[in-house]
Amino acid sequence: MIPWEKIDTAKIPGSDEELRLMRRGKEFSIKLGTNELMNNRLSGSEAALATLAAKQIEKVATPVVLIGGLGMGFTLRAALAALGAKAKIVVSELVPAVVAWARGPMAEVFGDSLDDARVSIREIDVGQIIQAKSSAFDAILLDVDNGPEGLTRKGNDALYSASGLTAAKAALRPGGVLAVWSSGPNPAFTKRLGRAGFDVNEINVRATGKGGGARHVIWIAKKG
Repeated sequence: MIPWEKIDTAKIPGSDEELRLMRRGKEFSIKLGTNELMNNRLSGSEAALATLAAKQIEKVATPVVLIGGLGMGFTLRAALAALGAKAKIVVSELVPAVVAWARGPMAEVFGDSLDDARVSIREIDVGQIIQAKSSAFDAILLDVDNGPEGLTRKGNDALYSASGLTAAKAALRPGGVLAVWSSGPNPAFTKRLGRAGFDVNEINVRATGKGGGARHVIWIAKKG
Protein backbone atom coordinates (compact mmCIF):
# COMPACT_ATOMS: atom_id res chain seq x y z
CA MET A 1 0.00 0.00 0.00
CA ILE A 2 1.20 3.53 -0.80
CA PRO A 3 2.19 5.33 2.42
CA TRP A 4 0.72 8.67 3.43
CA GLU A 5 2.92 11.70 2.70
CA LYS A 6 2.65 14.98 4.61
CA ILE A 7 2.41 17.79 2.06
CA ASP A 8 2.01 20.83 4.31
CA THR A 9 0.84 22.11 7.68
CA ALA A 10 -1.07 25.24 8.63
CA LYS A 11 -1.87 26.96 11.91
CA ILE A 12 -5.53 27.71 12.54
CA PRO A 13 -5.99 31.43 13.35
CA GLY A 14 -7.16 31.91 16.92
CA SER A 15 -6.03 28.42 17.92
CA ASP A 16 -2.90 26.50 18.84
CA GLU A 17 -4.04 23.65 16.60
CA GLU A 18 -2.47 22.73 13.28
CA LEU A 19 -3.99 21.28 10.12
CA ARG A 20 -2.03 18.70 8.12
CA LEU A 21 -2.51 18.10 4.42
CA MET A 22 -1.73 14.46 3.61
CA ARG A 23 -1.52 12.68 0.25
CA ARG A 24 -1.50 9.02 -0.76
CA GLY A 25 -1.46 8.66 -4.54
CA LYS A 26 -4.50 10.66 -5.71
CA GLU A 27 -6.14 10.56 -2.29
CA PHE A 28 -5.95 13.67 -0.09
CA SER A 29 -6.77 14.02 3.59
CA ILE A 30 -6.88 17.06 5.88
CA LYS A 31 -6.26 16.08 9.49
CA LEU A 32 -6.29 17.67 12.90
CA GLY A 33 -4.42 15.56 15.42
CA THR A 34 -5.83 12.04 15.07
CA ASN A 35 -9.07 13.31 13.49
CA GLU A 36 -9.59 13.27 9.73
CA LEU A 37 -11.62 16.38 8.90
CA MET A 38 -12.08 15.58 5.23
CA ASN A 39 -11.01 13.23 2.49
CA ASN A 40 -11.53 13.70 -1.26
CA ARG A 41 -13.01 10.19 -1.49
CA LEU A 42 -15.80 11.05 0.98
CA SER A 43 -17.70 14.01 -0.42
CA GLY A 44 -21.35 12.97 -0.43
CA SER A 45 -22.68 14.79 2.62
CA GLU A 46 -20.75 18.01 1.93
CA ALA A 47 -22.15 18.06 -1.62
CA ALA A 48 -25.64 17.41 -0.22
CA LEU A 49 -25.28 20.53 1.91
CA ALA A 50 -25.32 22.56 -1.31
CA THR A 51 -27.87 20.58 -3.28
CA LEU A 52 -30.41 20.50 -0.44
CA ALA A 53 -30.05 24.25 0.12
CA ALA A 54 -30.21 25.01 -3.61
CA LYS A 55 -33.51 23.14 -3.84
CA GLN A 56 -34.97 25.52 -1.26
CA ILE A 57 -34.11 28.61 -3.32
CA GLU A 58 -34.59 27.24 -6.84
CA LYS A 59 -37.21 29.91 -7.66
CA VAL A 60 -34.78 32.76 -6.93
CA ALA A 61 -33.60 34.17 -10.27
CA THR A 62 -30.29 35.61 -9.07
CA PRO A 63 -29.38 33.80 -5.83
CA VAL A 64 -26.59 35.04 -3.58
CA VAL A 65 -25.04 32.28 -1.48
CA LEU A 66 -22.46 32.38 1.31
CA ILE A 67 -20.41 29.25 2.00
CA GLY A 68 -18.54 29.07 5.29
CA GLY A 69 -15.50 26.83 4.83
CA LEU A 70 -13.74 25.97 1.55
CA GLY A 71 -12.29 22.65 2.68
CA MET A 72 -11.80 20.45 -0.36
CA GLY A 73 -14.43 22.36 -2.33
CA PHE A 74 -17.14 19.69 -2.29
CA THR A 75 -19.87 22.14 -1.27
CA LEU A 76 -18.65 24.81 -3.67
CA ARG A 77 -18.60 22.50 -6.69
CA ALA A 78 -22.05 21.11 -5.85
CA ALA A 79 -23.40 24.66 -5.49
CA LEU A 80 -21.96 25.63 -8.88
CA ALA A 81 -23.64 22.60 -10.46
CA ALA A 82 -27.00 23.23 -8.76
CA LEU A 83 -27.28 27.00 -9.16
CA GLY A 84 -27.84 28.90 -12.37
CA ALA A 85 -25.53 31.12 -14.39
CA LYS A 86 -26.73 34.25 -12.58
CA ALA A 87 -25.84 33.01 -9.10
CA LYS A 88 -23.20 34.66 -6.94
CA ILE A 89 -21.27 32.49 -4.47
CA VAL A 90 -19.07 33.92 -1.73
CA VAL A 91 -16.75 31.41 -0.04
CA SER A 92 -15.27 32.37 3.32
CA GLU A 93 -12.17 30.45 4.41
CA LEU A 94 -10.39 31.33 7.64
CA VAL A 95 -7.14 29.44 6.95
CA PRO A 96 -5.23 31.01 4.02
CA ALA A 97 -3.24 27.81 3.49
CA VAL A 98 -6.44 25.93 2.63
CA VAL A 99 -6.97 28.29 -0.31
CA ALA A 100 -3.33 27.84 -1.31
CA TRP A 101 -3.72 24.04 -1.17
CA ALA A 102 -6.77 24.32 -3.44
CA ARG A 103 -4.75 26.18 -6.05
CA GLY A 104 -1.60 24.10 -5.51
CA PRO A 105 -1.39 20.40 -4.59
CA MET A 106 -5.17 19.87 -4.82
CA ALA A 107 -5.68 21.82 -8.07
CA GLU A 108 -6.80 18.66 -9.87
CA VAL A 109 -9.46 18.05 -7.22
CA PHE A 110 -10.82 21.60 -7.52
CA GLY A 111 -10.71 21.79 -11.33
CA ASP A 112 -11.77 25.25 -12.54
CA SER A 113 -14.22 25.90 -9.70
CA LEU A 114 -12.18 28.69 -8.07
CA ASP A 115 -11.93 30.53 -11.39
CA ASP A 116 -15.68 30.41 -12.09
CA ALA A 117 -16.97 33.97 -12.62
CA ARG A 118 -19.74 33.33 -10.08
CA VAL A 119 -17.26 32.67 -7.26
CA SER A 120 -15.40 35.02 -4.94
CA ILE A 121 -13.08 33.77 -2.18
CA ARG A 122 -12.58 35.72 1.04
CA GLU A 123 -9.92 34.75 3.55
CA ILE A 124 -11.88 35.80 6.60
CA ASP A 125 -13.96 34.32 9.41
CA VAL A 126 -17.44 33.67 7.99
CA GLY A 127 -18.90 35.03 11.22
CA GLN A 128 -17.52 38.47 10.37
CA ILE A 129 -19.29 38.43 7.02
CA ILE A 130 -22.55 37.33 8.62
CA GLN A 131 -22.34 40.01 11.30
CA ALA A 132 -21.65 42.71 8.71
CA LYS A 133 -24.55 41.89 6.38
CA SER A 134 -28.31 42.40 6.57
CA SER A 135 -30.76 40.66 4.22
CA ALA A 136 -27.86 39.95 1.85
CA PHE A 137 -28.02 36.20 1.18
CA ASP A 138 -30.56 33.72 -0.11
CA ALA A 139 -28.62 30.89 1.50
CA ILE A 140 -25.86 30.52 4.07
CA LEU A 141 -24.11 27.15 4.04
CA LEU A 142 -21.96 26.35 7.07
CA ASP A 143 -19.45 23.52 6.94
CA VAL A 144 -17.24 25.02 9.60
CA ASP A 145 -15.43 22.78 12.04
CA ASN A 146 -17.02 19.41 12.88
CA GLY A 147 -20.49 20.86 13.32
CA PRO A 148 -22.15 22.87 16.12
CA GLU A 149 -19.52 21.79 18.64
CA GLY A 150 -16.13 23.33 17.89
CA LEU A 151 -13.28 20.89 17.30
CA THR A 152 -10.69 22.84 15.32
CA ARG A 153 -11.31 26.24 16.89
CA LYS A 154 -13.36 27.12 19.97
CA GLY A 155 -14.29 30.47 18.44
CA ASN A 156 -16.42 28.58 15.91
CA ASP A 157 -18.94 27.86 18.67
CA ALA A 158 -20.19 31.44 18.36
CA LEU A 159 -21.56 30.69 14.90
CA TYR A 160 -23.91 28.11 16.33
CA SER A 161 -24.88 29.99 19.50
CA ALA A 162 -28.22 31.74 19.97
CA SER A 163 -26.66 35.08 19.04
CA GLY A 164 -24.89 33.54 16.05
CA LEU A 165 -28.13 32.10 14.73
CA THR A 166 -29.88 35.44 15.23
CA ALA A 167 -27.14 37.10 13.16
CA ALA A 168 -27.44 34.45 10.44
CA LYS A 169 -31.19 34.96 10.26
CA ALA A 170 -30.70 38.72 9.94
CA ALA A 171 -28.17 38.18 7.12
CA LEU A 172 -30.71 36.11 5.15
CA ARG A 173 -33.29 37.53 2.80
CA PRO A 174 -36.97 36.63 3.41
CA GLY A 175 -37.44 32.96 2.54
CA GLY A 176 -33.70 32.38 2.81
CA VAL A 177 -32.17 29.19 4.17
CA LEU A 178 -29.42 28.41 6.67
CA ALA A 179 -27.91 25.00 5.92
CA VAL A 180 -25.55 23.47 8.48
CA TRP A 181 -23.36 20.35 8.16
CA SER A 182 -22.39 18.21 11.15
CA SER A 183 -20.55 14.94 11.67
CA GLY A 184 -23.37 13.83 13.97
CA PRO A 185 -26.69 14.76 15.62
CA ASN A 186 -27.01 17.58 18.12
CA PRO A 187 -30.49 17.88 19.68
CA ALA A 188 -29.56 21.06 21.55
CA PHE A 189 -28.64 22.76 18.28
CA THR A 190 -31.92 21.69 16.69
CA LYS A 191 -33.76 23.36 19.57
CA ARG A 192 -31.66 26.54 19.23
CA LEU A 193 -32.57 26.79 15.56
CA GLY A 194 -36.25 26.55 16.46
CA ARG A 195 -35.94 29.14 19.21
CA ALA A 196 -34.20 31.46 16.74
CA GLY A 197 -37.36 31.39 14.64
CA PHE A 198 -36.30 29.02 11.86
CA ASP A 199 -38.50 26.32 10.33
CA VAL A 200 -36.16 23.36 10.83
CA ASN A 201 -35.70 20.11 8.92
CA GLU A 202 -32.98 17.72 10.14
CA ILE A 203 -31.70 15.34 7.45
CA ASN A 204 -29.40 12.31 7.82
CA VAL A 205 -26.95 11.87 4.96
CA ARG A 206 -24.30 9.21 4.35
CA ALA A 207 -20.71 10.38 3.97
CA THR A 208 -20.35 8.82 0.53
CA GLY A 209 -23.75 10.04 -0.66
CA LYS A 210 -24.49 6.52 -1.95
CA GLY A 211 -25.83 4.81 1.14
CA GLY A 212 -22.44 4.07 2.67
CA GLY A 213 -20.02 5.61 5.09
CA ALA A 214 -20.66 7.45 8.33
CA ARG A 215 -24.01 9.09 9.03
CA HIS A 216 -23.79 12.88 8.94
CA VAL A 217 -26.47 15.46 9.67
CA ILE A 218 -27.61 18.48 7.68
CA TRP A 219 -30.01 21.03 9.10
CA ILE A 220 -32.10 22.99 6.61
CA ALA A 221 -33.42 26.00 8.52
CA LYS A 222 -35.81 28.25 6.61
CA LYS A 223 -36.42 31.92 7.39
CA GLY A 224 -40.03 32.99 7.04
